[in-house]
Amino acid sequence: MCVVHPPSPDWRAEFRCLEGAYAPSTMKSYVTDVEIFVRWCEENAAAPFPADVDTVCRFLEAQAPDLAPSTVRRRLYAIRKVHRLLRLPDPTYDEDINISLRRVRRAKHARPKQAKGLTRAYLDAFLAAEPDTPVGLRNRALLSLGYDLLTRRAELVALRTEDLAWREDGTLRVLIRRSKADPFGEGRIAFTSTRTRALIDAWIAWRGPHIPWLFCQIYQEKALAKPLGTTSVRDIVKQAARNAGLDDFVVKDFSGHSMRVGAAQDLLVKGHDTAAIMRAGGWKSVSILGRYLEQAEHNVWV
Repeated sequence: MCVVHPPSPDWRAEFRCLEGAYAPSTMKSYVTDVEIFVRWCEENAAAPFPADVDTVCRFLEAQAPDLAPSTVRRRLYAIRKVHRLLRLPDPTYDEDINISLRRVRRAKHARPKQAKGLTRAYLDAFLAAEPDTPVGLRNRALLSLGYDLLTRRAELVALRTEDLAWREDGTLRVLIRRSKADPFGEGRIAFTSTRTRALIDAWIAWRGPHIPWLFCQIYQEKALAKPLGTTSVRDIVKQAARNAGLDDFVVKDFSGHSMRVGAAQDLLVKGHDTAAIMRAGGWKSVSILGRYLEQAEHNVWV
């Protein structure tokens, strides 16, 4: 017998009410996750709103083979959020849901993949290998600043020139206004080396004062009033690794997160304690930082 479900409510309209309360990346992930859930329900003749416990359990376990447990858990959070927004009974706190999540975690035996740290040795080689072009000028400044500030890639591309203060000692004071661990924008202060200051000065002198974003797109050797995207940071890091002559099997392990990871590893090797590193990089979780630092002693040039 064919089961006919009532039409789904306009959940997208409810999500629009959240704009400004969550980071754009979080909103995008929520919408994508709910779209996937709704599509799965349609394909499996299940009602998405309100969903019952069995439907959610089956959905989570169906997602498990192709996704990391953290992604499956995020999809559960999206289902929870949309049910609350729609003022519907929330099925996500049932004990059967917890059991399904445990199955998902136990089925994945591999450790979470960790970006390769862009440590100081790599940074020096990457900067030396950048071409003498406007793109190379920008990329040298971006790589050096990202390392000094231990930034996430979203923090790096969000920087504006007004967030920088030039200091008498030849360094920069940088205000990182908002981050993943600082959703309300209290901000944190970080400082650069004199080398980074010189690279930033050279980049701004070429870019000009009319563009608010610190790092912008370049087209036909002209600076555009458009900020870089987060994927651009990843591409810049990987291309820098290729320019430095690294093999493809090494290049693939670098990501837009590598500057943050490598700088943290270098701080540990220099003798800084975990609390100091957490303050420098704006970490809230010791466990996340611990995954970066456990490779510090072994992260050598390959």
